[in-house]
Amino acid sequence: MRILVLGGTAFLSAEIARQAVAAGHDVTCLARGSAAAPPAGTTWLREDRSLGADAYAGAEGEWDEVVDVARDPVPAAEALDALAHRAAHWTFVSSCSVYADASHANETEDAALLQPLAPGTPSTPENYGESKAAIEAATLKAAGGKAHLCRAGLIGGPGDSSDRYGYWPARFARNNKPVVVPAVDYPTQVIDVRDLAAWILRAAGKGVAGALNALGGQVAFGTYLAAARETAGHDGEVLPAEEEWLANQGVNYWAGPDSLPLWLPPGHEGFMARSNRAAVAAGLQLRPWRETLQDTLRDERARGLDRPRKAGLSPGTEARLAARLPS
Repeated sequence: MRILVLGGTAFLSAEIARQAVAAGHDVTCLARGSAAAPPAGTTWLREDRSLGADAYAGAEGEWDEVVDVARDPVPAAEALDALAHRAAHWTFVSSCSVYADASHANETEDAALLQPLAPGTPSTPENYGESKAAIEAATLKAAGGKAHLCRAGLIGGPGDSSDRYGYWPARFARNNKPVVVPAVDYPTQVIDVRDLAAWILRAAGKGVAGALNALGGQVAFGTYLAAARETAGHDGEVLPAEEEWLANQGVNYWAGPDSLPLWLPPGHEGFMARSNRAAVAAGLQLRPWRETLQDTLRDERARGLDRPRKAGLSPGTEARLAARLPS
């Protein structure tokens, strides 16, 4: 296939480009390259999408596949205007954050969506779900029956810089000091970046269209933490902390500074427990989750267990919490 990746320099989009080259496809990446260059073997259109529609002028000719991972509706709409009529298949990597209700487990693609971000409203991290919903609507309008809305869940695996999944194996591996964990056991649900990239390319080749939840299997939080600890070889104390106590101590949910990654706020019990049955039936293939965990830890060790992180407790905060934790 002749494939255009709008991106191709970071995590998922880079993995898509890498796998596509390895499979023998003709791959072009349209990206600024401010943080990294696209993978070897690709053609690089060095363009800044934030500058407007002219960014797509060099993407000439017909495309068998276009992949967009945008989170801002404005460049996404400009790309659709410039390219959708010349693409045989279009993949938009959306998110399960487009769903309006995260409180119920095992919901399917038919669940209600958030209202799309209103035109003219700036896209921000706070309206991420609404932004993705707006791009979904624009993609369906421009690409119709040739559009695959790939609703990804939390993406993990080697190369992830968000620290939401890798924090835990890295923390257990860093030292044997007490580890503070949330006293919860709802599901976690992570898809390996390599499996997601392979699915996107497989779906493109098959012409898969419509909205599909691209998710890993559900693994109980306690089971995941125990496996992360075992994989890391940690034999120090594990200190479960009640949710109300953690919130009162100023610990953040999910991600960000002084957070406990994968810990969800009330009302989000179904956020990592959605159905992936439709995508699996259409060809999504998932490696064993423990393999992702092991590979993630190897990657964390290579990048440095003590490196600054975007998510997780700092050593100082964790030590203070461990000292204050009620016995």
